[in-house]
Amino acid sequence: MTLVQIGRPQPWRDELATWSAATRDLPDLLRMARTVDASATPYYLLMHFWTAVFGDSPTALRLPSALAMATAAGLTAVLGSRLFGPRAGLLAGLLFAVAPSTSRYGQEARPYALVTMLALLTTLLLTRALDRPTWRRWLAYGLAVTGLGLCHLVALTLLAGHAVAVLLALRRTRDRRLLRWPVALLPAAVAITPLVLLGGGQHQRQLAWVGRPDLGELVRFPGGVTGAAAVGGALAVLAALGFAGLLTRPGTGDGTAPPTPTDTAPAGGAGDHPDRPDRLGRRGWALVLGACVLLPAAGLFVAGLVTPLWVPRYLVFTVPFAGLLAATALVTVRLRAALSVVAVVAVLGGPEQAGVRRTHEWPRSRPVDYAGAARIVDAGARAGDGIVYSPRDGWRFLDLALAYHLRAGRPDDLLAVRDPVRAGSLWADECPDPAACLAPAGRVWLLLSGEHGADPLAAVPEPKAGALRAGFTVERIWTVDGLTITLLVPPAR
Repeated sequence: MTLVQIGRPQPWRDELATWSAATRDLPDLLRMARTVDASATPYYLLMHFWTAVFGDSPTALRLPSALAMATAAGLTAVLGSRLFGPRAGLLAGLLFAVAPSTSRYGQEARPYALVTMLALLTTLLLTRALDRPTWRRWLAYGLAVTGLGLCHLVALTLLAGHAVAVLLALRRTRDRRLLRWPVALLPAAVAITPLVLLGGGQHQRQLAWVGRPDLGELVRFPGGVTGAAAVGGALAVLAALGFAGLLTRPGTGDGTAPPTPTDTAPAGGAGDHPDRPDRLGRRGWALVLGACVLLPAAGLFVAGLVTPLWVPRYLVFTVPFAGLLAATALVTVRLRAALSVVAVVAVLGGPEQAGVRRTHEWPRSRPVDYAGAARIVDAGARAGDGIVYSPRDGWRFLDLALAYHLRAGRPDDLLAVRDPVRAGSLWADECPDPAACLAPAGRVWLLLSGEHGADPLAAVPEPKAGALRAGFTVERIWTVDGLTITLLVPPAR
C-alpha cells in the first residue's frame, strides 16, 4: 500500500525541512537543534545517514516510513494474534493497512510511521513483560520506549495506556516485579530530557499556527487520525462494538477458549508462568486498548487548551489500537463477511487514498507546485540573475524548495545574508536594508507564495516591496499551483 506511487507527490514543506536538516553536515545539524526542531533531531540524524547511502529523491526520503508502516502492520497482526487469536490479528492488520493515514504517513519523510511502529513494538514487549516480569524483558521494553520518545515526544502519551495495563496486572496478580515498570522507563527519561530542555523554548515558535481545540475537534478526531471521516467513523463504531463485546462475550476475541498454561507456577511465586497473553483477561485488554486510544487523545486535547499542541497527526499511532478493538468485533462473524467489511472500509477511504498520491498539501484542493516553479526559473535564468522569496519567515520554505529542485545553478539569493545552514535554522537571515542589497542586481526573480494577479508586488511586505518597485519593473508573470513567479528587470534607461 505504501509503495504505490510513493515518489509521485512532491515533497511538501515538512519534508523539505527534513531534507534540509538531514543533508547538512553533522556539526551543522546539531547546531540547528539549538534553535529549531530539537525534538526531531534524532529522526534527522537517522535520515542523515540514510540519505548518505540511498540518496534524497522523494522515494528515497520516504522509504524508511514505508518500511516502518509495513512493520507496524505486521506488529498489529502479531499483537492481535497474541491477545485475541490469529483471525483477530489478521483483520486488525488489514484494517490498519487500508486506512488512508497509513499510506499518507507511510509516504512522508517525517517520523510518524516510525512512531507508529515503535508504539506497537513497545506494547508487544509490555505484554511479554507482564507475562513474565524479568529484568531482561523490562530492559527490552524500556529501550523500545526510549526509541519511541526520541522519535516524537507526544508519543509518550501512550504510556498512560501502558500504566493502565500495569495497574490491572498488579491488581490481578499481586506480583511485585511489576513494580519494575517505572524503573524500566528511566532510560527513556534520561534520553529525552535534553530534547525537552532544548525544545521547550522552541515550542511556541514552531506551533504558533496551531489553534486552541474545541469539542468539535474531538468529534473530528477519528477522521483526522485515519485520514478520512468515513473511515474514522466506521473504525470508531467497530472499535466500540469490539470493546463492548470483550466486556460481555465469553472466551477470547476470536471465539476460542483462553490458552491453557503448559505448566504451573514454580515455587518462586506468582508471575513465573510461561507466556500467557490472557493474564489480564479479555476485559483487561479491552480497557488497555481503549486507554491506548482515548488517553493520548484526551491528554493532547487538554494540553492543547493551555498551549498550542493539538495536531491530530501526532496521534496517528493510536489507529492500530482502535483497529485491534474493531477486529474483535469482526471475529464474531464468518471470515468472508469480515473481509467484506474490511473491503468496505478500504472503499470508503478510496478518495483520500487517491488524494494523498497527488499531493501531501492540505487541503488537497490547494497543491503547491514547487517543481513547476523551479522549472520556470531554470528555463529562463541567466548568469548574474538573482532571486527574492516572499514570505521568508513562514512555513512555505520557498528557498528550500528551489534548492531541492534546482540544486546547482539557481540564481543568487539576493537578500540572504546568512543561508539556513549558516544561520543554524530552517530560515535564512535576510538583509535589513533590501534597497541596498538589491542595488547591484540585474534581473530579479520573485518567488511568491499564492497565486496573484497583475500586480504580484502588492502581496510582498514592505520594505521589500518598495525596494523592488523602486529598482525594477515587471517583465513577465507566471503562476503555477500555489505559487507566483515574476521576472523583474531594471527600468529602461
